[in-house]
Amino acid sequence: MELFKIENLSFSYANQKNMAIRDINLSIEKGSFNVICGTTGCGKTTLLKMLKKEIRPYGVLNGKVCYKGIPLDKIEKSTSTREIGFVFQNPDNQIVSDKVWNELAFGLENLGLPTPIIRRRVAEMASFFDIEYLFKRDTSTLSGGEKQILNLASIMVLEPEVLLLDEPTSQLDPISTTNFIQSLKKINEDLGTTIIIVEHRLEEILSLADRVILMDDSTIISNDTVLGTCQKMSEIRLKSTSLFNFPASVQIYSAIKSTDKCPINVKEGKIFLENNCRNKIKEISKEEETILAETIISLKDISFRYGKNHQDILNDLNLEVKKGEVLAIVGGNGTGKTTLLNLLAANIKPYQGKIRINGKNIDSYKKNELYINNLVLLPQNPDDLFVYETVLEELEEVVKIYGITKEESQKRIDDVSKELEITNLYKNHPFDLSGGEKQKIALAKILLLNPQIVLLDEPTKGLDGYLKIKLAKIIKKLKEKAITIILVTHDIEFSALVSDECALLFDGNIICKSSRNDFFNKNSFYTTAANRITRDMYNGIITIDDAIEIIKANEKL
Repeated sequence: MELFKIENLSFSYANQKNMAIRDINLSIEKGSFNVICGTTGCGKTTLLKMLKKEIRPYGVLNGKVCYKGIPLDKIEKSTSTREIGFVFQNPDNQIVSDKVWNELAFGLENLGLPTPIIRRRVAEMASFFDIEYLFKRDTSTLSGGEKQILNLASIMVLEPEVLLLDEPTSQLDPISTTNFIQSLKKINEDLGTTIIIVEHRLEEILSLADRVILMDDSTIISNDTVLGTCQKMSEIRLKSTSLFNFPASVQIYSAIKSTDKCPINVKEGKIFLENNCRNKIKEISKEEETILAETIISLKDISFRYGKNHQDILNDLNLEVKKGEVLAIVGGNGTGKTTLLNLLAANIKPYQGKIRINGKNIDSYKKNELYINNLVLLPQNPDDLFVYETVLEELEEVVKIYGITKEESQKRIDDVSKELEITNLYKNHPFDLSGGEKQKIALAKILLLNPQIVLLDEPTKGLDGYLKIKLAKIIKKLKEKAITIILVTHDIEFSALVSDECALLFDGNIICKSSRNDFFNKNSFYTTAANRITRDMYNGIITIDDAIEIIKANEKL
């Protein structure tokens, strides 16, 4: 049965000439699992929002969207609320109640259902998602992963026919991501709910999908099975930037000549290597750079809590970072990674311990001395940085602090914008942009401050694989200028691309801090897909490029 039918759909945001989506024709079958993917800003989120009329953005719409054969505009609001569920990218944007149990009951109460039915559904859904232990907790105390599971449960308690999800794992750690994706599998298989998910992180989700809808340049360029799509991408090889979004196994396969079918996950990737590749050469020697510079950031015995009666988020934490070092900090949701960055940016203060920046106590910095030409923070939510009507105004405001000429200001803005590929967005309102585009604008603003220390909180959130590679190159250029970078991230693949050292934050403290190679080669979950695929055949492989290099070296023997 056809659930959604989209015909000749085009849409442009208010006061914008360019189409956000154009000429979209798509059919979604009842009970199917559909993944929408593609480059940043290609229209994925806009298309998803077209399927739920209450959250459609304002603009010019042409074409038709039908739900169960009825134009979406004519569907009653109660029907849309009940049958079409939507989970947003940022879990904090969706929670409306202070208690978990109240959040689960909120939608049912608004539909006016009797109390016995509400209690039964809430109890059943809490059991289904195994969140009974959270039932009486304050929603503000939940981790990012717990909040996203709660959002999912609070939608599913309405018993929707279809579930729409906009990059729901973008702020989740690797283990929370796996748990969330397994919840989606249960929903689709056990309840028969139709799933339509927009996602950049395809490593785990593709194995569950029936169809992959690939977008580029505001339109659909492919609608096929998972295997069909992956095979197609491997044939295109590196001619398409969309390939960088696909799992490591697909990217490795694309670089190898083989008549076998394309592997789509770690398990299939391991089997493919065993059947198609030699391993006479087991490792490629690569020297790690030793950072011998002076310590630029020092934290000693740092403890912090968000209130006297709260537990410590950080407890007796010690950390040193060298000048010109790129340090990636990973760990589970709610372990205190963002808190650590906010302490370094002096947004909050520890109740115990000392923080020194450039050898100077952080409390000794006056006014903006800590920030101008010194230290900057890219927050997890880029919206926090936006105050103007256009992107260009946002960037112009930053360079005003230097008192330089208009021509010099524009050159500085254009140089950064070309590097981040945002010159075409100058006239757009920041809040009309996609998540990835917002992230690029926010990054441009902090780079214009000419920092010596850069703190990045989830910098790849909303970015496609190609832009992550571009960002990695930018970080390496900053490193060449001896700029120190600390990034907090759930993106293990990206941290492997850019870091000199990695640290795992757990239970309020840095459990380990070691070189990039040592860190990723000794972990099982906090490591890359390329490492998991190749570790039975080769030693020390961390990135996809490493894997391709050693496979090709063996081919030449």
